[in-house]
Amino acid sequence: MNPYSHTPSAQTRTDWRVIRSLMPYLLEFKVRLVSVIVLLVLAKLTNVAVPLVLKEIVDAMGKPKAMLAIPVFLVVGYGLLRLFSTLFGELRDALFAKVTQRAIRRVALQVFEHLHNLSLRFHLERQTGGVSRDIERGTRGISFLLTFLLFNILPTLLEIVLVAGILFVKYNPWFAIITFVTLLIYVIFTLVITEWRMVFRRTMNDMDSKANTRAIDSLINYETVKYFGNEHYEVQRYDEQMQRWEVSAVRNQTSLATLNAGQSIIIAVGVTLLMLLAADGVVKGTMTIGDLVLVNVYMLQLYMPLHFLGFVYREIKNSLADMERMFRLLDENREIQDAPSALPLKLHGVAVRPRHGAAEPTGAGVAASHPLPQTADSVSNVSGVRFEKVRFSYEKSREILHDVSFDIPAGHTVAVVGASGAGKSTLSRLLFRFYDVDGGSISIDGQDIRSVTQASLRAAIGIVPQDTVLFNDTIYYNIAYGRPDASRDEVIAAAQSAHIHTFIESLPQGYDSMVGERGLKLSGGEKQRVAIARAILKNPAILIFDEATSALDSKSEKAIQDELRSIAMNRTTLVIAHRLSTVVDAHQILVMDKGAIVERGTHRNLLEKQGIYSQMWALQQQEEH
Repeated sequence: MNPYSHTPSAQTRTDWRVIRSLMPYLLEFKVRLVSVIVLLVLAKLTNVAVPLVLKEIVDAMGKPKAMLAIPVFLVVGYGLLRLFSTLFGELRDALFAKVTQRAIRRVALQVFEHLHNLSLRFHLERQTGGVSRDIERGTRGISFLLTFLLFNILPTLLEIVLVAGILFVKYNPWFAIITFVTLLIYVIFTLVITEWRMVFRRTMNDMDSKANTRAIDSLINYETVKYFGNEHYEVQRYDEQMQRWEVSAVRNQTSLATLNAGQSIIIAVGVTLLMLLAADGVVKGTMTIGDLVLVNVYMLQLYMPLHFLGFVYREIKNSLADMERMFRLLDENREIQDAPSALPLKLHGVAVRPRHGAAEPTGAGVAASHPLPQTADSVSNVSGVRFEKVRFSYEKSREILHDVSFDIPAGHTVAVVGASGAGKSTLSRLLFRFYDVDGGSISIDGQDIRSVTQASLRAAIGIVPQDTVLFNDTIYYNIAYGRPDASRDEVIAAAQSAHIHTFIESLPQGYDSMVGERGLKLSGGEKQRVAIARAILKNPAILIFDEATSALDSKSEKAIQDELRSIAMNRTTLVIAHRLSTVVDAHQILVMDKGAIVERGTHRNLLEKQGIYSQMWALQQQEEH
C-alpha cells in the first residue's frame, strides 16, 4: 500500500465527508447554482406534464369523428413541452460546466500544492506511479460525482415524488403504493449489493495503482533494467500485479451482472403489477385508454431513470472510492511546518522575500526581492550559520548526528569531509529544514531556522547537489529554474560562469535542446554544470556544494573550482566533499566519522595533526599518482 494510506484520520473519512469537502467549490458560484436548480426543477415539471397532455390527446382522438377535429392546441403543447424539457436540461448542463471544471482544478491544485508541502520523508517513501494514478482517478471522480449527484439522483427523486403524487390523487391509491414499494425494494437491493461490490472495486483500484507504480518505476530505471538484462523479470513482476488486478476486475464485473439482473427483475414485477391494475380499470370503465397510456408512459419515465439511478449510485460509490485515496493525501500531515509566529529570515537586517510569489507574512523589514549582493563590508557584522549540539536521526533506533557543533562565519567557507555514511549530506538537508533536528539548534544570523518561514529560508540558500536531477524540458528552462524571472542574458551569463555555454551553443537546438527525463540526454558532468549555473543564477547569500564537482573530469574540475571559489567569495559557504584536493583552501575543514566531528582545522593544521584527515590525504595522493 502507499504510505499515506496508513494515516489514521484517512481510515475514518466517510463518503459524506468527501461530499461535504466539495461544497465550498459549489458555493463559489451561488448564482449559477441557484439558476441550475431552477432549470432542473423546470425540466422535471415539463417532463412530468408531457404524459398528462398525451392522455388528453389520446382521449380526444378516441371520440367519434376525432380525425376531423385534431386537438391542434394539445399537440403543439405536447411538442413544446418535449422541447423545453430538453432545452432546460441543456441550459442547466452549460451553466454547471464551469462549476464542475473549477472544482476539479481547485482540488487538483490543492492536492498538488499539499504534496509539495509534505516532508522529504514522505517523498522518499512514496510511490510516484500510485500517487499520480490516485490523483487522476480522484479528479475524474469529482466530475462524475458533481454532475450525476445533482443532475440525476436529485431530479429522479423529484420526478418519483411528482409521479407518485399524481397517481395517488388521480387514481386508485394502489398505484402509488405499488410504486413506492417497488422503489423501496429496488433501493434496498441496490444499496446492499453495491456495498458488497465496493470491496472488489477498492481492491481493483489498489491493484491498479500498484501495477502502475511498478510499471513507472521500471521505465524510469530503464538503463538499470538493460544493464542486468532483467526485461523478462520486470515483465513477470508487472504481470504478477496485473493478475491480481484481473481477479478483482472479474469479480467486480460478475457482481455487476448480479446487481443488474436483480434490478431488472424488481422493475419488471413493478411495471407488470401497475399495468395489470390499469388494464383492470379500463375494463371496469373507471379509467380511459388515455389513463392507461398515462400510467404506461409514467412507468417508462419513472423506472427508466430509476434503473439509471442504480447505475449512477454505483458509479458515485465508485467515484467516492476513487476520491477517497486522493483525499487521503490531504489528510497526510505536514511534518515540517512554519511556526504560527514565523517571520521572514533577515540578512543584514533586511528580510528575505521568496521569489515566484510565495506567500509570506507581512511585517516590518520585508524589503528585498531576493538576497542582497554580498560584499566584504556588508557581511562583516553577520554571524553566519551555526550548528549547536545538533542531534538527528531518520529513525529513532539509529542516530545519524551526535552533538554536532560548528560555526560558518559570514563570508567564510567551511568544508566537511569524511567517509560515506558519516552524516555529511544530512547537514545540508537540516540546513534547508527538510527535517527538524531532534536536539540542539541551527541558526542563521542568530535566528533559529525553526522560527523563520521555510520559503524565506530556502530563498537565501543555494545548492549544487551531488546527484543532479533535471526537469524533462529545455536546458534553458533548467538553468532559469534558479530564478524564473531572470532575463535571457542573465541565464547565458550563468551558463558561461559554469563553463557550459560553449557546449550548449554546439548543440543543434542550443539552449532549446531537451534534456530528457531526469536529464538522461546529458552526461553526468554536463548535468552538474547545469546545476552549478542554476545556483549561480539564484545568487543566494548562503551556498552549499555537495560533491559539486564529483562528476567532472580533472580538467573541467579545475576550471569549475576556480569559478566556485569566485562565487563563494564573501558568501557563507558549506562544502561537502569526498576529494580533499577540492577543499584545501577552505577557512576550516571538519572531519566527520559516524555522525560526529572528530577533527577540525585548516588543511595545514590537520596535516600536522597526523590524524584521520592526514591519512585520508595520503591515501588520495597515492590514488592520484
